[in-house]
Amino acid sequence: MSRLTGKTAIVTGASSGIGRNTALLFAKEGANVVVGARRQGELDRLVAEIKSFGKEAVAVAGDVRSEDYHKALVAAAMDNYGRLDIAFNNAGIIGEAGPSTGISEEGFTEALTINLTASFLAAKHQIAQMEKEASGSIIFTSTFVGYSFAFPGVAAYAASKAGLIGLTQALAAEYGPKNIRVNAVLPGAVDTDMYRDVNDTPEKQSFITNLHALKRVATPDEVARTVLYLASDDASFVSGTAMLVDGGASITRT
Repeated sequence: MSRLTGKTAIVTGASSGIGRNTALLFAKEGANVVVGARRQGELDRLVAEIKSFGKEAVAVAGDVRSEDYHKALVAAAMDNYGRLDIAFNNAGIIGEAGPSTGISEEGFTEALTINLTASFLAAKHQIAQMEKEASGSIIFTSTFVGYSFAFPGVAAYAASKAGLIGLTQALAAEYGPKNIRVNAVLPGAVDTDMYRDVNDTPEKQSFITNLHALKRVATPDEVARTVLYLASDDASFVSGTAMLVDGGASITRT
């Protein structure tokens, strides 16, 4: 039996990268999937791909900054599949970058809103439903940046993503007695559109690659497989963790 048979999952940031690969993997492992992002066209293509191999998915486009959007994602899970077991709150941005003395208040606030506040709003409504079923698994996408590694010029990104680790721990402690597990996955560099936008020259990509013990960056699917583990009953006694998936970047000094 597949690891997520009979379960229903929400995946945000599902139009590309880690979110898209995770939604596909969840479906292949038997889950019904509610996929969310801003771009309706990309979500529709993802749903069509999932349905092409005989699995179920529904798309709900919207803005993760809206609390009503998170209510709509939960409602879609309940209306279409009658349950909610898993939520992968993955949507995020790099945000305004550059010397911290030049970062605008608006830019800093935007990163916090999309990366941290939106994840809280998502979990708020996901947990309210999971409490009724006395079980669930929530996963946030944080990062190694601001946890085991630091780069200049990304204070807003680092602060907002580090905040997710505190949120993970607080929710895990609060809702563990309700059999709801909460974890964060902390990728190193991952070969996504966001990664290529930031590292847009061979020299930049070589620098980032060499920060990792494996001397390469991850594929989105490699991170998705860690998310699958945390979502599944294989991780039934794992909660409150900040799980590095960083190719050894945290221990590399060469």
